[in-house]
Amino acid sequence: MAKILVTGAAGFIGYHVCRCLLSRGDTVVGVDNINAYYDPKLKEARLSQLRQFDSFYFFRNNIGDASGMSALMSAEQPTAVIHLAAQAGVRHSLSHPFEYVDANVRGTLCVLEACRHNRVGHLVYASSSSVYGALATAQFAEGDRVDEPLSLYAASKKSTELMAHTYSHLFGIPTTGLRFFTVYGPWGRPDMSMFLFAKAMLEGRAINVFNEGRMRRDFTYIDDIVEGVIRVADAPPTEATSDSSTGAPYRIFNIGSSSPVQLLDMIVELERAFGCVAAKRFLPMQPGDAESTCADVSRLIDAVGFRPQTPLSVGVARFAEWYRSYYGV
Repeated sequence: MAKILVTGAAGFIGYHVCRCLLSRGDTVVGVDNINAYYDPKLKEARLSQLRQFDSFYFFRNNIGDASGMSALMSAEQPTAVIHLAAQAGVRHSLSHPFEYVDANVRGTLCVLEACRHNRVGHLVYASSSSVYGALATAQFAEGDRVDEPLSLYAASKKSTELMAHTYSHLFGIPTTGLRFFTVYGPWGRPDMSMFLFAKAMLEGRAINVFNEGRMRRDFTYIDDIVEGVIRVADAPPTEATSDSSTGAPYRIFNIGSSSPVQLLDMIVELERAFGCVAAKRFLPMQPGDAESTCADVSRLIDAVGFRPQTPLSVGVARFAEWYRSYYGV
């Protein structure tokens, strides 16, 4: 089986990707710096699950350490890299902009350099639906214009796509960028809306509902994201399948449910799953947010024969079950 290096292995998506790879028999080299953007105890708990597999090897490294990443890649010689480490959060980027340049831009550059010098067969990396900004279209397609970001987070993610294309063109590294749409589910990030709402509801506090509840999001369940990531990782781009006019082995895919729902409808599902009614505080739109997102996944379907399909009601129920179990509430 394959040997795959996964950055951000202790993160939400990284943990689930590692677990799926390990379950199918791959060797996984996990990398994470366990930063304190949110409670490191949750990250350590995810890692404790992964350490139950004999074929999981973990390194506490900062991806922005160029020599460290190069040495690790040289020593481990992975066949592929799934790069999920990043500084996440649109709102956090408003007040901590340099963290996004350090982690997302410099960090990705260090990963690209390490791949370049160690003949990695495929680099899959996380982008974001945030790159679409306030695009006025029913569905976001990979060929749409994405040069008007609404946040530095979005700008940093677009930068990773541009750098990946450069390395695919100059050095022939097969790279695939994945634009994730509002991922949710068990072991999620505490800064995301579903997590914040659940905590407030169970503590009897009001939840903040921005844009007076008129937000629409393409909520995508974590298992669907993982399935998409791994199918794409197993199918590196070639000149024949390239999205680049230069023929570089470079591709971009959306991974989303293509079924956006209003924020208020998601809250109803949470109320049903937790058996309580949320007190709501309606607020204006926050800077950096897009009002609506929806993924066109036709390119993903054509390439790997998969589209996300977990209903929101099912995904929210699974999230609620995990939340109650993990936090003992």
